[in-house]
Amino acid sequence: MNTEGSTIAVELNGIEKRFPGVIANHDVTLIVRSGTIHAIVGENGAGKSTLMNTLYGMHQPDAGTITVNGVEQHFKSPSDAIAVGIGMVHQHFMLADNFTVLENIILGAEPTHLGVLSIGDARKRITEIAAASGTHVDLDALVSDLGVGQRQRVEILKVLFRGARILILDEPTAVLVPQEVDELFTTLRHLVDDGATIIFISHKLDEVLAVSDEITVIRDGTTVTTVLPRDVNRATLGELMVGAELPSPEGRESQVGTTVLLKVQGLTVGSGGQRKTVDDVSFAVHQAEIVGIAGVEGNGQFELCEAILGLTAISAGSVEIGEHDVTSSSTRERKSVGVSYIPFDRHREGLMLTSPLWENTLLGREGEPRFVRGPLVNTAEAHRDCNEIIDRFDVMTPSEIVPVFALSGGNQQKLLVGRELSNNPKILIAAHPTRGVDIGAQAAIWAELRRARDEGLAVVLISADLDELIGLSDTILVMYDGRITATLDPATATPKMLGTFMTGGKQEVA
Repeated sequence: MNTEGSTIAVELNGIEKRFPGVIANHDVTLIVRSGTIHAIVGENGAGKSTLMNTLYGMHQPDAGTITVNGVEQHFKSPSDAIAVGIGMVHQHFMLADNFTVLENIILGAEPTHLGVLSIGDARKRITEIAAASGTHVDLDALVSDLGVGQRQRVEILKVLFRGARILILDEPTAVLVPQEVDELFTTLRHLVDDGATIIFISHKLDEVLAVSDEITVIRDGTTVTTVLPRDVNRATLGELMVGAELPSPEGRESQVGTTVLLKVQGLTVGSGGQRKTVDDVSFAVHQAEIVGIAGVEGNGQFELCEAILGLTAISAGSVEIGEHDVTSSSTRERKSVGVSYIPFDRHREGLMLTSPLWENTLLGREGEPRFVRGPLVNTAEAHRDCNEIIDRFDVMTPSEIVPVFALSGGNQQKLLVGRELSNNPKILIAAHPTRGVDIGAQAAIWAELRRARDEGLAVVLISADLDELIGLSDTILVMYDGRITATLDPATATPKMLGTFMTGGKQEVA
């Protein structure tokens, strides 16, 4: 689209935001034109999310101005931003699983007539919004029954229902398969055609180039440049972000060992009238092998990982780690024979957000002799170990004593990955190890996974980044509705092929 001459929907000028020990944004300038899709790209810790949270009223700038549709604004809360037509869809969805789609959409903005809830009016209005935006979803379905792509539509409908005409999307394609990404982009174009303005943060540069009208690059908390997609390609855009050539997940061929380190046989979770979230799953992972598992979220990958780790009860089947049958063993016992876990949700399962970095890298390792000093923790060794992880994984932080919540999401992820790899485990269950990290951090994590694999680590890799799965895996399994429905060779697999299997388009073994 030709953006010249368009009116300006959002203008940020000289934005500065400071936190204790950190300058998150400094002299940021951003101009977003009405009726366009404007992408914001940059490394982890570059200040992208802070900038969007400032625009959404989640915190106030220390300097600079925010102008929306020609009027300077001073937002004290998200309610103020919503009142002038700004809505935000966060990377981690904020939905109530036990409510219906309709209930989630109207929650907190319930329409009433003479003090009585007007469900009929709400349904009619949501149906009209869905038709105009191309975000069709069953309003009576429970959110717990929806896939991730449908949940995202619910989030978009939520902000549209509240009157948003400027939408901020944080990593909107992070967990979508290719077909769902296409559907999302179609929705975004529907919205723009209807007069909306879209701002979105993404690390997926090919998608940014495909859908954006303009792209702003942020580095070290400030604006580097704004470019048109036709004037750059993936490589040049990546160099603007990080000042270096883009990494690739593809590496040298691995030499898969003959020793089986993880054997899962007939594993089933759920029975006795319960839906089987994992249904008779069997596979093996050898020494120096990465087995990738592809699947749309909600098809049993989470429950499979928890069953392997002993975090959820199994109904049938067995789990063997090396020579040990651990089917009835505790999670602690499984960790003691060499299992590490990079969890699906770093906030809920992996990190203590209000605790300092050094306590987080110690988490789960308190019993190691080097961290024990009589009845106390050897804090000096814990601090030293944390700083080694910070250096090795290039975690951007003022020090090891700041709380985890002060780090960007990508730097939190690097800290978590570093912790789980630092023990030299035999088996690593890695769920979305590079989710939300920039291309530079991706390269570092990929290199560490390859190095550990080449030294004998067995890896179960779950990722929504299909290029990552294809590039790193020695074998790819596809999960659909709790079952392994395909076994694919990464040498011949494509993202489109994986997407077809992942959405149930074809369910026989390839």
